[in-house]
Amino acid sequence: MDSIPFGVSRFDRIVGGGAPPGSVVLLVGEPGAGAREFMFTSATMNAVHDVDVDLFDLYYGDLHGESTPPPEVHYLSFTADESNLRREMSYVFEESLVDAATEGIRFHDFSAEYFRPSPIPREWYAGEATTLQDLGERHNRVSVLTALGNYLNDHAAGNLVVIDSLTDLVAAVSDEMSFHDISMVMRGVSKAARRWGGLILALVGRDTLERTDLGHLMDAVDGTLQFQWDTGGSKRARTLVVQEFRGVLSRLESEDIVRFETQIHDGGFDVSDVRKIR
Repeated sequence: MDSIPFGVSRFDRIVGGGAPPGSVVLLVGEPGAGAREFMFTSATMNAVHDVDVDLFDLYYGDLHGESTPPPEVHYLSFTADESNLRREMSYVFEESLVDAATEGIRFHDFSAEYFRPSPIPREWYAGEATTLQDLGERHNRVSVLTALGNYLNDHAAGNLVVIDSLTDLVAAVSDEMSFHDISMVMRGVSKAARRWGGLILALVGRDTLERTDLGHLMDAVDGTLQFQWDTGGSKRARTLVVQEFRGVLSRLESEDIVRFETQIHDGGFDVSDVRKIR
């Protein structure tokens, strides 16, 4: 395949069909500016393509160029289960899209690895109390970053993987997991992704990171999409800015385009206007 669609039809058309296979893309969002909706839309449209072709045609349309959806869509969360994902998606999409998408998305919850080193009671995230056996085996259990790496190694090849979200990992920085560890894992993911040949999207909240830390993450990946609010007069508009995207940004710069006005409707995230710059 020449590209893997992001799942946002107008955006995919502009960038030549989607992302080059082997890409790791950081979605950096201001609160409510559309990063999460972009992530949901990407997972949904790529999943619906194989589940319900009529729905795909209705909400996405024809694939662009030599774009090919991946065979599998994986959605990874550190703090939420599948029911949480479905509920959040229902706030964005029409119900038939939610039904079709959740049928086609493979969901994995890392709550056990994420919360285990914390003082959070086990029943809060696992639905059962801690046992003496659990306490005895604690030292043998893998860290959340190791569990993430193992999962990607087993499932990322050729597929779309959505990581929701790096913000949770940043919030868990401690003596056991530093920001340096998170940054190094993302560098390792980017290196391995070139061999895997799929597409990995990783969400992070803009307000959770210092500028230098965000720079480290941006430097570790192939591309960064920034979702932010622009204010012009009395109007606030959601915008998408493409930054440092190997294999994609050069196409946009040749057209003097790097910024898009966006909107969110019952079909998910969408590009509503293109801003040309000089």
